Amino acid sequence: MDVLVIGGGGREHALCMGLMESPSVMDIHCAPGNAGTSIIAWNHDIDVNNSGKVVALVKANGIDLVVVGPEAPLCSGLADKLQKEGIPCFGPVAALANLEGSKLHAKQVMKEAGVPTADFQILDSQSDVDGALDAFSDNPWVIKRDVLAGGKGVVVTSDRNEAKNFIENSVQSDGMVLLEAFLPGEEASMLVILDETDFVTLPCSQDHKRAYDGDQGPNTGGMGAYAPAPVVNEEVYSKVLESIVEPMHHWCSNQDSPYRGVLYVGLMIDSKGDPYVVEFNVRFGDPECQVTIPLISSDLGELLMGAATGTLSEIDVEYVEAHALTVVLAAEGYPGSVVKGRRIEIGEIEDGWINHAGTGLNQDDELISTGGRVLSCTGIADSLDKAKEIAYAVLNEVELEGSHHRNDIGSKAL
Repeated sequence: MDVLVIGGGGREHALCMGLMESPSVMDIHCAPGNAGTSIIAWNHDIDVNNSGKVVALVKANGIDLVVVGPEAPLCSGLADKLQKEGIPCFGPVAALANLEGSKLHAKQVMKEAGVPTADFQILDSQSDVDGALDAFSDNPWVIKRDVLAGGKGVVVTSDRNEAKNFIENSVQSDGMVLLEAFLPGEEASMLVILDETDFVTLPCSQDHKRAYDGDQGPNTGGMGAYAPAPVVNEEVYSKVLESIVEPMHHWCSNQDSPYRGVLYVGLMIDSKGDPYVVEFNVRFGDPECQVTIPLISSDLGELLMGAATGTLSEIDVEYVEAHALTVVLAAEGYPGSVVKGRRIEIGEIEDGWINHAGTGLNQDDELISTGGRVLSCTGIADSLDKAKEIAYAVLNEVELEGSHHRNDIGSKAL
């Protein structure tokens, strides 16, 4: 089959690389793609938030399956449009994509499904902000905007002024904001592929959100990840299935249009090993995708098509007994205002690989940076220690002026 991957980041490059290894896949297309996808797929520079243009591209190229990477096209109804045209789409319809589009909606669904999550308050222009902050003052404050914010809609802080300013600015721009109880514990991510017939859990991963070593600095979209995450042992995994995945699969399968795609479950595991949901995303995490897709040894294209057509229960999924780790190279200024357009030099890579994210080509066909998270360097091995060694060896072959990265990806597990 011919597959179209929507998006242009590291996640989409990882998906294209996985599909390239799939016996069921012939040609791969990517829109808009990046410098990395251009080597293994046909890039198409279109507005992926315009569903009409996506459908036209699909029809013009005889695409059999559309795999949607980012959340915005899903929340604006791309899967709905493709469904009406009879085109299989890996990614949920807009009503279900609202699990990521609205934090409040996700909280309401979790309450309905009996899924454990943090308590919260809704704050608006009439709320007593100081009173609310006092009520949650025993721990850092957790504040979440109720909109798609590109990974920048959450603030966790012990600074009262920062918390108050974020609340007031969010209420001014969005009309309301969520103030959540702080959940202590260890974070992990579980990617669940599901349709109305079944669900498949991919190896759990752990990403690193803070910009600098030792979990210091501002929050980012993710500075690196590794899988499998040892914090999710057999006991914790059983609890996650019973209290979160199975209730959510039941809820998703009983909506007007069943959920067909991947549900990213952001977990917090407390000191007793009990899991709570921090957030849902309706797409593969980035950089979690870069370390989970390589651990699938069976046909990725077949798996994604199964979910997209409601036949997931007929698919057998197999995994590699291995560890994967990826470290992100970020542009100067990230996660704030970044410097773009700088040349990237890559030396000789003996093992591991690079997942391109914010990369492109200039008029001289030279590789340049085009975004904040420029690329990630990934290693896979029979131990996490070795996978880390490979990933950082790849990183040492990359030169980008002003760039920065974390040196401690995977250190908690090690």
